[in-house]
Amino acid sequence: MTSATQAYAYAGPSTLTGGRLGLSTSGGTALSGPQAHPRFFSGLLTHAAPAAAGLLAVADVALARYHQPRPGWTRDPVVTCDGGRLRFESFSACGGVYARLDVLGLDGDVLDRGTTNVDVNGPLREALARVGGKDPLHLGVGPDELTVTTLDGAVVEKKVPLPARWLRGFAEVQVMAAGWDLRAELAAPQAVRFLRALPKGARSTVWAVPAGRDLRLSAAAGRGGVCLAGTGRVATLLPLLRFARALRVYGPADGSSTASAWELELPGMRYALAVSPQPSRGFSGEGQVLDDLATEEAAGDADVVGMLLNFEPTVELGLLAGRSGLPVERVRAALTQLGAAGRVGYDLHDAGHFHRELPYDKEQVAELNPRLTAARKLVDSGSVRLLGDGRAEVTTSGGVRDVGITEGSCTCPWWFDHRGSRGPCKHVLSARIAARAAVEATL
Repeated sequence: MTSATQAYAYAGPSTLTGGRLGLSTSGGTALSGPQAHPRFFSGLLTHAAPAAAGLLAVADVALARYHQPRPGWTRDPVVTCDGGRLRFESFSACGGVYARLDVLGLDGDVLDRGTTNVDVNGPLREALARVGGKDPLHLGVGPDELTVTTLDGAVVEKKVPLPARWLRGFAEVQVMAAGWDLRAELAAPQAVRFLRALPKGARSTVWAVPAGRDLRLSAAAGRGGVCLAGTGRVATLLPLLRFARALRVYGPADGSSTASAWELELPGMRYALAVSPQPSRGFSGEGQVLDDLATEEAAGDADVVGMLLNFEPTVELGLLAGRSGLPVERVRAALTQLGAAGRVGYDLHDAGHFHRELPYDKEQVAELNPRLTAARKLVDSGSVRLLGDGRAEVTTSGGVRDVGITEGSCTCPWWFDHRGSRGPCKHVLSARIAARAAVEATL
């Protein structure tokens, strides 16, 4: 597995003392430009206990490896400030669980907008676990003026591994989530009862099937049901149940995927988890981004659309299309390209994309999608022969593959194993690239 090392440099450790939570920031991107230690917000969180528990839940996912657990993984959450909210995000080491806490309605000074990592260390975790009661909590995201003037640079540094599948997961989640619908919404009592009734085994798979205003557990798919593969992977929802006002469940309307998302409505905030189709199957291998990334214009369109992103709460497709002069479908593909570079996420509650800037660059997009790289090599080597009527032959070292371009079928082992459920194989991708090039050559 391809991996890299990410270095976090903090001006000091994050602390929680005397009702003041100071989150130390690492290098990031802001509207004012690149910052070593950006300062985004200073003000009150009127709901201290759920905010502390929610931040701890996001940090727990960042430290977890749900498939084949092993010690040694460390990762700090990402925070984005869009002027009206703070979004804390993390991904599990195994790439199968994505978590986000949205803190809404900021009461204080928004000093800048942008994205960075925040330090969540051991002592801070212990302090967050002790926060209770209804007293407000003062939150500072980024070093205050006193810290900035007294420190001569980073005094805390962390170096952590970034596996390629973790990076690809952010892109896959936003593309998959954009195709999901709200499948059920439960009031607090029903939400608590349902979640506490889930099997404790981390690998148990159940279906949540609507039953009036409730959800019932089923071992098989039911009408309108949503799959939860690996019930133990939503364990970070449980400590938040005492604050819950509602539970929303999202999934594909056509049942085409067994991935799902689970969102708790909390006082002044929302906590959401997206889980992959199987505990052993990270989001990184789903392949839903590949068709968009394979278009010739996607990279160039992404540069245009990327310049229009300004950390707005919601990225509007129609508005971006109007400003960029591009058709909506090309804007959508450009957002996929930006998502693969960590610059776009998707909010199921708002049914819209949002802007963030993860600390890796767009040049890694091709490296992080080996199927796409292999498809382009097949085209460049002349291995694709278009037959007409939506068919193609792709010659490989394993034999000639018969490809149905439109339906995405192929005679390779990958297609027989997955039947398109994990995106197109490299042969389908190569045929679609060649077919588009042939059409463009006639224009």
